[in-house]
Amino acid sequence: MSCTQSFASDVNTIKATIVKHSIEMGVDPAIALSIARAESGFRHEARSSHGAVGVFQLMPSTAKRMGLNAYSLNDNIKGGIMYYKNMYKMFGSMELALAAYNAGPGNVKRYNNKVPPYAETKRFIAKIMTDYNRLKANPDPAMINAAKPQAAAPAAKTAPAPVVSKVEESLKLEVVEDDPIELELNPEYFSI
Repeated sequence: MSCTQSFASDVNTIKATIVKHSIEMGVDPAIALSIARAESGFRHEARSSHGAVGVFQLMPSTAKRMGLNAYSLNDNIKGGIMYYKNMYKMFGSMELALAAYNAGPGNVKRYNNKVPPYAETKRFIAKIMTDYNRLKANPDPAMINAAKPQAAAPAAKTAPAPVVSKVEESLKLEVVEDDPIELELNPEYFSI
């Protein structure tokens, strides 16, 4: 396997993990993927000159306050999604949540709950919103795969569902217990 194939496989695994955690946390996977793409290009080894690390470029101190390890891929993804969700709850809009994610919630508050006038923050929001809108129109395969129904594992000791093809007369049935019971039926009266 070439280095490019290995990286692509890692990116697909990272995207699938982002989608899984975003769904579990009630965050739109398209925005979570867009943040990760803008922050690191889905590279867990990414480091910023300011000390942010990982796929979601979390500051280790921020991750620690959330009880997470910014250097762990899984924690970094959970932390990034959790941090975005907290910013969204705090400010009530995707644009302000992204501004707070990039510039910090204090700066959004300082500018009366408006996007701070920082060129970097404005570029960050524009880049993510462009990618978000692209993903809403053309979902990433990780989003499509997550939306596909998964085959359910067989439940232990389940009774087969009854099949009725024709009912000759009405029947009153009262369920007394939730546990399955065994009945002995006379074939003269019933057909399946």
